[in-house]
Amino acid sequence: MFSSVAHLARSNPFNAPHLQLVHDGLAGPCSSPAGPPGPPRRSRSLAAAAVEEQYSCDYGSGRFFILCGLGGIISCGTTHTALVPLDLVKCRMQVDPQKYKGIFNGFSITLKEDGVRGLAKGWAPTFIGYSMQGLCKFGFYEVFKVLYSNMLGEENAYLWRTSLYLAASASAEFFADIALAPMEAAKVRIQTQPGYANTLRDAAPKMYKEEGLNAFYKGVAPLWMRQIPYTMMKFACFERTVEALYKFVVPKPRSECSKAEQLVVTFVAGYIAGVFCAIVSHPADSVVSVLNKEKGSSASLVLRRLGFKGVWKGLFARIIMIGTLTALQWFIYDSVKVYLRLPRPPPPEMPESLKKKLGLTQ
Repeated sequence: MFSSVAHLARSNPFNAPHLQLVHDGLAGPCSSPAGPPGPPRRSRSLAAAAVEEQYSCDYGSGRFFILCGLGGIISCGTTHTALVPLDLVKCRMQVDPQKYKGIFNGFSITLKEDGVRGLAKGWAPTFIGYSMQGLCKFGFYEVFKVLYSNMLGEENAYLWRTSLYLAASASAEFFADIALAPMEAAKVRIQTQPGYANTLRDAAPKMYKEEGLNAFYKGVAPLWMRQIPYTMMKFACFERTVEALYKFVVPKPRSECSKAEQLVVTFVAGYIAGVFCAIVSHPADSVVSVLNKEKGSSASLVLRRLGFKGVWKGLFARIIMIGTLTALQWFIYDSVKVYLRLPRPPPPEMPESLKKKLGLTQ
């Protein structure tokens, strides 16, 4: 039992580079007893793509980044819009927990008061806002991943790949939230303030007349608090989970898997990442929902009023929503890359130059 626990601890996705090398059996010639050499492993860098496939563009080219942004628009815009009813109930549970006591109770009250059409409130700002967010989130992630990888160099990019994923995703989300903030503010007003406005056309002018541009951007700082940790977990956990699934679960190398099998791995890794995303971002999500409903409030005041217990209201609904959302987003994004014949690098392997430094190759 203890050996299996130790194995899990060593294989966690946030291992330091040296510990990761020891875990892989690659720390150096003295790290394990000498034995007959095994079959040579194909080495691939972080940005390597399978040469046997014909791609529509080069990895890291301008066309590649633009098409990745398009994939982000499709994956984020469609999935968030499809989950508007669940998001609406979750928001109402956060801003009025006395009335909406649970997810099923929330659906029942909403249907009774607003009818079936009421569940679709806020679909337009959701679709526009999260399409723009997806463009920046996925497009800029690919940009920053290539940029930071080139800055680190091939060897350090492999050794510190988890940190690379975290830094690239945080940088991308910073810009994505600026694009999202206006539509998120309008969506929350429509969903949580009965009688305020039923459509984006009504809500946006009214908000601007009452508070100016501040109405659309006062929630950007709480959005960063919610979305940057969420996105860091979403990308880093996904990347390392994919790597772990191919290494420990999938019975054959990725290069021998069909496109359909690879997309199944993508979906599973996306759902695992989504559960962790929901947990780390939920307190800030509660603050954003209440802040965008109230005029003249601030994030610190809302946080103090909600308290520790209050910021966790609606967590179960958010786990269901974000787990499904994240899995679908990764599945759709990867499917778009397959359809557009974009390079899809396999999980990274140790560069040959690093193997030579460690005396692992002749």
